[in-house]
Amino acid sequence: MTEIQDLLSYKLHRVANLLSRGAELRYRREFGVSLLEWRTLALLGATAKPMSLVQLARAAGVDKGQLSRVVTGLARRRLVRREAHPGDGRGVRLTLSIAGRRTYGGLIRAAAERDQVVRNCLSSREAKLLEAALTKIATEAGALIQIEKRLR
Repeated sequence: MTEIQDLLSYKLHRVANLLSRGAELRYRREFGVSLLEWRTLALLGATAKPMSLVQLARAAGVDKGQLSRVVTGLARRRLVRREAHPGDGRGVRLTLSIAGRRTYGGLIRAAAERDQVVRNCLSSREAKLLEAALTKIATEAGALIQIEKRLR
């Protein structure tokens, strides 16, 4: 009989959680931000265009309400700027402030350092195999989602 520990999704989830927990400890220590705050700053920093809260929530893969609270905290700390959306009276456009860009630069450097440390535990061949395997798994997982949506 299969146990939860035998499932690929469980193993991937555990690894992702370990990576996330380690990242959050470092980001809190060095920059005073949570993992979701880091993700928010990273997504805003990765684009030159302002993003709406809905776009940002979709890109982060989190609930809009939860992200709204995160953005409010980042805006209060003057890391994120909120501007009224010119085409939508209720909408806002989000961008990084100057301080937010500085923080983003440090965070992305720290993330790249952590990424390299983790990658260094793999040989070149293992790293290529892992990349290929993750791509295949993501494709298959996406296909399973589409099947489930059709069966609803």
